[in-house]
Parts: sequence; structure tokens; C-alpha cells
Amino acid sequence: MHGDIPHQPAVQGKATAMPPAISTPSSHRGRWLVAAVCVSLAVAAVLVYRMLSPSTATNYVTVPVTEGSVTRTVTATGSVNPVLTIIVGSYVSGVIKELYCDFNTQVKKGKVCAKIDPRAYQAVVDLASADLANARAQLIKDQATSAYANATYARDASLVKLGYVSRDALDAAHSSLGEAVAQVTLDRAAIAAREASLHTAEVNLGYTDIASPVDGTVVSRNVTIGQTVAASFQTPTLFLIATDLTRMQVDANVSESDIGSLKQGNKASFSVESFPSRSFAASVVQVRQAPQTVQNVVTYDVVLGIDNTGLLLKPGMTATARIITDERTHVLRVPDQALRFVPSNQPPSSAAPEESETGTPQRVWKLVEGRPAPVQVVLGLDDDTFTEVLSGDLKRGDTVIVGEQRGPTTKAAGTPLRFSP
Repeated sequence: MHGDIPHQPAVQGKATAMPPAISTPSSHRGRWLVAAVCVSLAVAAVLVYRMLSPSTATNYVTVPVTEGSVTRTVTATGSVNPVLTIIVGSYVSGVIKELYCDFNTQVKKGKVCAKIDPRAYQAVVDLASADLANARAQLIKDQATSAYANATYARDASLVKLGYVSRDALDAAHSSLGEAVAQVTLDRAAIAAREASLHTAEVNLGYTDIASPVDGTVVSRNVTIGQTVAASFQTPTLFLIATDLTRMQVDANVSESDIGSLKQGNKASFSVESFPSRSFAASVVQVRQAPQTVQNVVTYDVVLGIDNTGLLLKPGMTATARIITDERTHVLRVPDQALRFVPSNQPPSSAAPEESETGTPQRVWKLVEGRPAPVQVVLGLDDDTFTEVLSGDLKRGDTVIVGEQRGPTTKAAGTPLRFSP
């Protein structure tokens, strides 16, 4: 039986071979999940490395706490003007015959600066003088008539008693005497009128001399020889005379939002374009109550007094004024940037101030061992650059943080920032 069974190696080989592997969707998802986890771990490792690396550490910009002045000011613009400027005009009309003053002429009170042709006014004076002489002559004549009428009446009064003169003649003589006395009174009134006319003519003649009413300097001349001056409706301006150029003033326009903090006696300084590097001292001498409205903007004129002994300032210069409204000297102060700083890892509410009766509390941050530490302080006067520190755990020389930055380290943390006092 054994020899009858045939040998089948091919069939035996098929029975022992493994079937081919078949790929399924679940195996693909597993591989992608493993790859994603590996990438995430790599990214996290890079981020942690960058955060902990010294080359990307947080750098804090600090400034020192100093002692100095905190000054609150109001800025305004205006113009430089003489304290008193006199307008010299003409009361009468005519042609300018002579000029004796020009720009920058130093004049004394009563000095004649110009002369109007006086001939027409001299003729009026002569006519008034003749009228006055005529009136006086008429008075002499009427006084003689009055004396004769008085003698006639006295004589007739004595003769009427003797019967040589009628009663009617006596009444006529009495009437003539009354008329003569009245005529004398009328003549005296006419003389007074003629004298007034003559005085008016002489005054007008005197007005042909245009004289300075004060001591000062001529800053403007508006006439020339041969020009006709007409004073019929409005007195023309011929000269402007500044009384004293060593005392000047700045008329500054201050907005209504700032005017409430100004008062007489406030110290001030100003500059002009002619001397941009120089500051001129001044003080508030007047805060005028009259408002000036231009395009719905309300301003007030604040007058600053100036000592111009050197005569450097000229009338009309544009001035930029800085008026001190409040000042603290030799006080502990911090820059305003330090009050606005909040570390990036702190919530913004941590910098919110709290109410206080003695001042305005605020939190600032100072650098302690390379890390920001909060310090509670009570603040006083603020001038938009520095703020006065009334109390708190700060002293001169402490460093407060005003900013931070991340990136490659180029300087040591806590680089100081300089502020001008």
C-alpha cells in the first residue's frame, strides 16, 4: 500500500506557505497619531528652550528715583508789545507841510513831530480878531450913547418939576436911557462871543502843530510831506509813540480750560524766534476778564510783565510763553512712564489706583534681584513728565521699571534710562 501512494511535493509545499499580509485603515491612523505626538513634543521642547534660554530673557528698562522739581505749567502764545502806546492824530484837516519825527525818534513831551499848513487857520484867527475889535468899538460907542441918555433923563426930570418939560418928554428920555443900557449889555455879550470865536480859531491854529503828548519813542509813522489829512469824521493816526521800551509786556492768549489755574503774580518765561536758545523771565501782571472768541474757541488775554532793559525785544515779536501754575522743589519724584508700566505677566487691573484722602495712590514696579516687585506709593503734583511721591517704600536712588522687552540680550537687564530734570 505504501508503494502505491504517489509523492506530491508541490501540494505539500502549498500547505506549509504563509498567506500575504493585508494593509488595513486602522494601522495607517496609528502611524499618523504617533508622528503628530512626536512633532508636538518637539515644538514644545523648542518653545521651552527659547523661554528658558538666556538669549531671549526679558529685559527691563529702569530709571532711578530722583529728587528735584515738579512744575506744572500752562503754555500759550502771544505778542510782545509796549506797556503803553500813544496814538498821535490830527484834530484838524490840511496838508502836511513839515515832518520833524521819523521811526525810532526819541521825543519829549510837547515836541512837534509834524506841521499842517497853517495859513487857512491863521486867516480864521485874523477874522475873529477883527470881529472882536469891532465888537469892542461898538461897546465904546454904545456906552457913550448910554451916558448921554442918562444925562438927558436927569435933566428932564429936574425940568419937569419946573414945568419946562412935559411929562411925555420925560418918559421918552427914560425909554431912551433903558435902550442905551440894554445896548451896552448886548455889546458886552457880543464881545464875549467874539472872544470865544477867536479862542477857537487860535486853538485850531495850534492843532496844526502835531506834538507828542508824552516822552517816548516813535514806533510808527503813517504820514509824509504833502499828504492831505482829513479829520472830518475820524481822527487819523499819524504816529504811534511807545512811552518806555525798557518795560514791555506779552499779551498771551490762554484757553478757557487753563485760565482757571492762573492768577496775578505767577512766574513765567517765554522765548521768541529771534533768540530761540534764550529764555526771558516774566510774571503775570493781569488776567483780563474779557473773553475773545475766534471760531468758537474762547481765550483770555493774560498780560506778562517784562524787563527789557537791554532793548533786545521789539514790539510785535511772537512769544511762546510758559506760565508756572504750581511748583514743588526738592521733592522725591518718579517719571510718569513708571506709573503706566505693568509687567506682561500681570493683569491690567493691578495698576488701577485706589482712592485716598491725602493723595493719589499708585503702584510702581522696581527691580529687585532681577524681578519686578510692586511698590505702593502716594502721589502728589504731576507735571506730565514727573510726579511727586508723597509717601511709599521708595527712596532716592531706587530704580523703577518703565518698560520691558524680549529678544536677544544686547545689554544687561535693568538698563537705566535718563530723563532731563
